[in-house]
Amino acid sequence: MTERLLLQPPEIVETDGPVIFLAGPIQGAPEWQSEAASTIHDIDPSIIVASPRRDYPEGTFVYEKQVDWETHFLRTAGRMGVVGFWLAAQTVETPGRAYAQTSRFELAEWKMRHEYEGTKLTLGIEKGFGNARYIRRRFNQDCPGVKIADNLPEMCLNAVDLARQT
Repeated sequence: MTERLLLQPPEIVETDGPVIFLAGPIQGAPEWQSEAASTIHDIDPSIIVASPRRDYPEGTFVYEKQVDWETHFLRTAGRMGVVGFWLAAQTVETPGRAYAQTSRFELAEWKMRHEYEGTKLTLGIEKGFGNARYIRRRFNQDCPGVKIADNLPEMCLNAVDLARQT
């Protein structure tokens, strides 16, 4: 049996197989990444999953290292794998911060990379995620081949299907 592989920040390691990057909100969102990683590994334990969510011990979080890790593995997944977005509905208010602000920026970036570079991309939107109607409309207009799931297991299955095509 192949070992399950889950990559988390801040350590950057080289990979030699398809990577699925779990993109989507962290602050104010439920902890959906571990469920997604388990679902992906239940389907195919050989796939490398990169999850940006990590609980840091007090005083050890370094913003630049987190962003550099995310950038590295988003680009790795873009080259040899899949960027899988799960747009979870907000569960907690984060004062002074718009919900999913980084995820929305990344979604627009990777939508364009899909359009112009052929990056493998899949998307899931949980009921209650703000502005979902607009996101669905734009993806249907510009990226009709990108599957949009209504639940996390479906998004994970779509990501694995795409990863197996690499």
